Amino acid sequence: MPTTVHEFEWPDRVVIGTIGVPGQRTFYLQVRTGKQIVSIAMEKQQSAQLAEKIDEVLDQLIALDGNPFSIPTSTPIELVDNDQLETVEEQFRTGVMSLGWDPTTAQIVIEAYPLSDADDDEALLEDDDVDAAEMLRVRMPVGTARAFAKRAREVVGAGRPICELCGYPIDAEGHICTLPEA
Repeated sequence: MPTTVHEFEWPDRVVIGTIGVPGQRTFYLQVRTGKQIVSIAMEKQQSAQLAEKIDEVLDQLIALDGNPFSIPTSTPIELVDNDQLETVEEQFRTGVMSLGWDPTTAQIVIEAYPLSDADDDEALLEDDDVDAAEMLRVRMPVGTARAFAKRAREVVGAGRPICELCGYPIDAEGHICTLPEA
């Protein structure tokens, strides 16, 4: 059976967002072009790692002699997107992801595949070929990629505060600190 590819070549919007309260949030990568919209569920760690890796790729490219791809050093103000997610209909829960660079279009390329029984914590970002019934492929220009990574870091960081004593999250209902034994 051929793979159904949800492909976005030059998306109007691509963001990480959440539904729920800190401690019970579901993370989504949401992409829209015109009326076509796809939302895939992700783990918080996948969102954080994706932002980190996008910034790493962009920082490596900016270091090339003459910055030939015009990589911005920070998020262009006109690309900042702090709006809520649009209507979310989860397409799939993300398993393996890959991240790439297309120098012919100067775009970051994200591919995401549904979670399978074979996926584990080590498969957050991999380059291995994956055989899946569907996938998401998003191509975004460098400014959009920089804005995407910034927003993803902010969304991940907006969770529950961490207890300075034990290192565990503090819930809205309170926190019983369990200090490690010496």
